[in-house]
Amino acid sequence: MNTPIFPVFDPAALSQLSQQFNQSFNPQFLQQLGKVADPNVFLDWLNAAGKQGAGAQAAAGFGDLGISLDPAALEKLQVQYTAQLTSLWQDMLASRVPTIADRRFNAAAWHDNPLHAFNAAAYLLNAQFLTAMVDALDAPPKVKRKIGFTVQQMIDAMAPSNFLATNPVAQQKILETNGESLTRGIAHLIADMNKGRVSQTDESAFEVGKDVATTEGAVVFENPLFQLIQYTPLTKKVYQRPLLIVPPCINKFYILDLQPQNSLVRYAVEQGYTVFLVSWRNADESLGHTTWDQYIDEAVVKAIELAQDISGQEQINALGFCVGGTLLSTALAKLAAQKINPVASLTLLTAFLDFTDTGILDVYIDDMQIRMREQAIGNGGLMPAREFASAFSSLRPNDLLWNYVESNYLKGEDPTPFDLLYWNADSTNLPGPMFCYYLRNMYLDNALRDAGRLAVHGTKIDLGKIDAPTFIYASREDHIVPWTSAYTSTTLLNPKKPARNRFVLGASGHIAGVINPPAKNKRSYWTNPKTGGDAESWLAAAVEHPGSWWTEWAAFLAEHAGKQVAAPRKLGNTKHAVIEAAPGRYVKVRAE
Repeated sequence: MNTPIFPVFDPAALSQLSQQFNQSFNPQFLQQLGKVADPNVFLDWLNAAGKQGAGAQAAAGFGDLGISLDPAALEKLQVQYTAQLTSLWQDMLASRVPTIADRRFNAAAWHDNPLHAFNAAAYLLNAQFLTAMVDALDAPPKVKRKIGFTVQQMIDAMAPSNFLATNPVAQQKILETNGESLTRGIAHLIADMNKGRVSQTDESAFEVGKDVATTEGAVVFENPLFQLIQYTPLTKKVYQRPLLIVPPCINKFYILDLQPQNSLVRYAVEQGYTVFLVSWRNADESLGHTTWDQYIDEAVVKAIELAQDISGQEQINALGFCVGGTLLSTALAKLAAQKINPVASLTLLTAFLDFTDTGILDVYIDDMQIRMREQAIGNGGLMPAREFASAFSSLRPNDLLWNYVESNYLKGEDPTPFDLLYWNADSTNLPGPMFCYYLRNMYLDNALRDAGRLAVHGTKIDLGKIDAPTFIYASREDHIVPWTSAYTSTTLLNPKKPARNRFVLGASGHIAGVINPPAKNKRSYWTNPKTGGDAESWLAAAVEHPGSWWTEWAAFLAEHAGKQVAAPRKLGNTKHAVIEAAPGRYVKVRAE
C-alpha cells in the first residue's frame, strides 16, 4: 500500500526548536526518538514487529532506552492504524472527503480537494498513533512525560500546514497575489533569521513607556539589580499602607502594566493604593556572578524597606507574581526568622512554593541537565533570554511557533499588533549562579517547602513563620504553574491559622488568567473559604463567579490597608528623590 511521504521543514525555520532540543536532551535519546517521528518508519516497525512477536520492543526502537512496549498492545495499535489508513486511502480514491476536526485545517482549501484532505487526515491519524504508542509504553512517569513531550514537538512540527508543498491555503494565496505573498513570506523569514526568533506580533507598533508600561510614576531608587518605581496617585485619598509588587525576574514587569485598559498596576492605583513596583535589571556580564541570596537581600528585602521608609508605614501589603512570588516569600521567611514582620498581607499570583508537580516544565528538569548548566554558567555567566523564549514557546508550539511559521512565511501575512505578544518577545537574561540555584534547589530538590533546608546568607528559611493573611491566586489552565501546585501553598503558609489563607482559582492560563480586568467582564473564577484538604476537593465545593477575580482581590487588600489619608503630593522622600520618570531605563534594555 502506498503511503504519503512527509517532508522535513526547512532547517532555518526549525533552528530555534533544534537548538532547544539539543541543549535539553541526551543526543542518543534524540536519535532514537527522531525515528519515531517519521510515519513511514512507523509502518516499517509495525511490519517488523508483526514478524518478530516478542521482539517487538526492539523493533519499535525503544530497547536502547530501557523502555518496554507490550507486543500485544503494539499489535493492537498496528491493526487499528492499518485499518484506518486503508479506509482513508480508499476514501481519497473514491473522492470522499474525510471529517477533519482540527482548527489548523479549517479553511475550505483543505476540504475542497481529496488529496489535501487526505494529507491532513493521514497526518492526524499518524499523530493519534504516536500518542497512543507513547501512552502504551511501560516507563517511569518522568521518562514517559519527556518522551511524550518530545514526540508531541515532532508531531506538531510535521503538520502539513507547516510546509508550502502541502499547504493548499498558502498555495492558493500565491496564485491570488501573483506571487506577492511568497515574496513577503521570504522577506519575513530573512528578517526573523536575522533576529534569531519567529515574530509573533508587529513589534514596531509598540514602545515601552509610550504604548505599554504607561502608568504615570517615577523611579525613586536604583541599584545594580533593580529600580523601584512609585506610581502617581489617581485618587485624592489613598490607603495608609502601600502595595509593593514583585514581578518575575525572567520577564519584564510590564505584563502587569500593558495598556491602561488591562493594567493591574493602574487598577490598583485607581483603587486608592500607593503602589511600588520592582523593575528588574536585564542582566548583563556585570551581573554574571550574582546569586539567589543577593536577589533576596539586595532586591526584595531592600524594596520592602524602601516602601516602608517612603510611605512611613511599619507594615505594607506585598504581591509576588510567578517567580516574584517565590522570591518574595523567601524574603519574608528570612525576615520572619529575624523577628521582623513587614507585611500586613501577602498576595501570590500563579507562584510556586511547593515544586512537587511542576507540570510540563518537568521535561527540562533532571540532574544531568542541571549539572550541565552548573558547569557552564553556575560559577559565572548568563542564562540567555533567547533560551527562555524557546523553552516557553515549546510548551505551546502550535500557538507560539507554527501558527506564525504558516502565517508569516507561507502566507506572507504581516503579524498583527498585540501588546501581550510584544511583551512575550521582550525576554530577559538571568545571572547563571542565581538561575542554577533556582533550578536545583527549587525545581529539582523542592527544598523551599521544607523548613530549614535552605538558608539566605546563613538565615534558615521556614515559610510557616510568615505571619500575614494571604491571598493565593492560581489559573485553572496554567501549564507553567499547575493550579493544584499553587493550592499547596495554603498548607505551607499560616499552617497553624489556615483560616488566614484565601485561595481563588481563575479561568484560563498563566498570563491570560491573571490579566483579566473587570471592565472586560470576561472569564470567571472560583472561591471556597475552606482551604483544608486536597485541591480537587476544594474545587468540588467551590462556587463559580462570572467576571474578573481582581474585584475579589481588591476587597481582600482593603481589609489590610489601613485607613484612608490624603494622597502624597510628591513621589519619594528626602532620602530617596525622583531619579527619572516611569517606567525607567532598566525595563527598556532588550536582550537581543
